[in-house]
Amino acid sequence: MTDRALAVVRAGALTTVQDQGRPGHAHLGVPRSGALDAPAAALVNRLVGNPPEAAVLETTLNGCAVRPRSTVTVAVGGAPCPVTVDGRPAAWGTALRVPGGALLELGPARSGVRSYLAVSGGVAVEPVLGSRSTDLLSGLGPAPLTDGTVLPLGRPATAHARVDVVPHPAPPAELVLRVTLGPRHGWFTPVAVRAFTTRAYTVSAASNRIGLRTEGPALERAVPGELPSEGMVLGAVQVPPDGRPVVFLADHPTTGGYPVIAVVHEADLPAAAQAAPGTPVRFIAVRRRG
Repeated sequence: MTDRALAVVRAGALTTVQDQGRPGHAHLGVPRSGALDAPAAALVNRLVGNPPEAAVLETTLNGCAVRPRSTVTVAVGGAPCPVTVDGRPAAWGTALRVPGGALLELGPARSGVRSYLAVSGGVAVEPVLGSRSTDLLSGLGPAPLTDGTVLPLGRPATAHARVDVVPHPAPPAELVLRVTLGPRHGWFTPVAVRAFTTRAYTVSAASNRIGLRTEGPALERAVPGELPSEGMVLGAVQVPPDGRPVVFLADHPTTGGYPVIAVVHEADLPAAAQAAPGTPVRFIAVRRRG
């Protein structure tokens, strides 16, 4: 039995293996998947000396606890949370040495939603379609972690970063999402389009890796009936029959029949990954360039 492994002691509410995802397979009905807060995942990988494509653990709200079988270097980023090693407080947001057999615990997020744990060598589960990411919608990749799961680790490639502190963006107190209207904003009344880009929404507790659901004013349709299913992209803002916008995230379906009123700029989606339920949301219309 290899000593390059990580045993899951407490899986938490939802902890999954994530990397940069599997883009380019939408024609097969396979979403991109991957870390929802991609910059946070890339940063913790860099701190432990991993390449950016190495797989990390993504936790949700209440963290997780793991026990490495050999000494490893780890880094925790994303949503700020308490970190302990065998019950003793340890550093968040920097490289940290954890002895083999010690219990590393990520506590509940103090703000934000998703924390990221990188381990030197990366999580080395078998890739599927070129990615190790868990995809909640299609079921591809490893299953969400459960207590007792043992994850293989790769061999460290380079030495970890030797820095005392690195900047981390704070989880949003207000989520501001720049959108380009269309392709189906004409299916809504002018009053509804104006409400979408001027009224306040909040993040719903029903949000997940598939989509960020909102609560707020229902958007009135100008065109009755439903569309034939058409392609959906990352960041599409789909409006289901209840009229409340849903922002599609990494595990989104690749087709859908509800009209898409707008598409969120991809650079704004990492902040959406860290917006806790109840966070105010504003959609800001931006003209398409070119």
